[in-house]
Amino acid sequence: MPRPSVEAERKAQILASTCKVIAAEGFRHLRVSDVAKDAGVSGGTVHYYFETKRELTDAAFEHCFQVSVTRRRWILESDEPPLSRLRMVVESYLPEGAETVEAWKVWAELWVEAIRNPELQELNERFYGEWRDIVASIFRDGQASGDITTSGDPLELANMMVSMLDGLALQVLAGSKAMTVDTMRVICLRFVDQLSTANVG
Repeated sequence: MPRPSVEAERKAQILASTCKVIAAEGFRHLRVSDVAKDAGVSGGTVHYYFETKRELTDAAFEHCFQVSVTRRRWILESDEPPLSRLRMVVESYLPEGAETVEAWKVWAELWVEAIRNPELQELNERFYGEWRDIVASIFRDGQASGDITTSGDPLELANMMVSMLDGLALQVLAGSKAMTVDTMRVICLRFVDQLSTANVG
């Protein structure tokens, strides 16, 4: 049996490849053989860590979420004012750059499949709930410090921002000529700017 450190590394490698294949081929067309090929391992090795395809895809969505949060941990732990942190959240989630675009495609596949799959609905509920709570905490900090003067429930404000990022990002990924990355940036940053009375007309 491989050492624990080797096992953890191999498992992460397989999950990263699973996300890559989901983004490229779609959730329904994912094959364990394609994951194994991308990871440079055998199909048997994949099944050693994940007995079923369902276990593999659930773990891949979890992996994608954790990687996304980890990549942005510096924003969440920053000493920058809350409004600045929200602007950094916007910039970090714009669908540009291979890694971020791949993650967006994985989430898009999860959302589409969750419409018909109760088990994936539960996964989406958990991941999305955690992400909304993280964004809401920034709004809460901003209201407490006076940096954000817009009144309202922080969770409700987080829902507004998260839904804006999600909806516009999907349009960018769909190749909309009316919604480019630059246009998305302007719209989302304008929303953030309007959270302070200094920018409210």
